[in-house]
Amino acid sequence: MPDANVRIPAEARDRLSEIAAAEGLSLRAYLARLADSLLTPAERAERAERARAALRKWSGYDPTDAEQDDLDAELDRRLHQAAAR
Repeated sequence: MPDANVRIPAEARDRLSEIAAAEGLSLRAYLARLADSLLTPAERAERAERARAALRKWSGYDPTDAEQDDLDAELDRRLHQAAAR
């Protein structure tokens, strides 16, 4: 795979280099590992749909979009509450 140049602020580069070095990696190797560990939005959506399908099959639970929105809002509320402590 050919290398590419990416322009980022020097502070970000230096921070990433320090994190990589602490893990015994070059910045190049660290960024390659990071890229391999992250999902694109499409990959996340596909994984979420597979999880919902497995949940439906296993339990029959199949929330509507409105129910899902309510559950997401409740989770956000609880996370915000926990972070405020």
